[in-house]
Amino acid sequence: ETRTPVLSTLGTDGAPEARTVVLRAVDPEAGTVTVYTDLRSAKVAEIGREPRAALTFWDPAESLQLRLRGTAVILSGADANPIWRALPPHATADYGTVPAPGSEIPEPAQRATTGSISGFAVLVVQAVSLETLHIGRGRHRRARFQKGDRWGGAWLAP
Repeated sequence: ETRTPVLSTLGTDGAPEARTVVLRAVDPEAGTVTVYTDLRSAKVAEIGREPRAALTFWDPAESLQLRLRGTAVILSGADANPIWRALPPHATADYGTVPAPGSEIPEPAQRATTGSISGFAVLVVQAVSLETLHIGRGRHRRARFQKGDRWGGAWLAP
């Protein structure tokens, strides 16, 4: 699903980590994609340690995979406030939960939503390369685009 890509980072223990995120914005001119998360989540700590990240998108209707590699920046507090203020109340409820994401709890209902900007983070990934793979009946196509002084591309063997 193109709105729910998989975000991959390097875990704080050196192991790869991957999780599904919700795409919030794409800026083709700037070459950025944006997702929201809880500031206390593991992905924020991982990006803080190693900002290189990847997003993998899959469009089943087109049989198309897009892999984006880039550098992630974490916005929080005053930097994230304009985005936070534009969100409807139901969209803010999952940020700043008690306890923090990843904490052990005795049962699923043992979590309170607080809707606090203190737990809100915006992850902006600046693309440095894109790779596409179209899986077509008898004819797969693959291409890579990389950013140098400007974007350039090449066909690849699928």
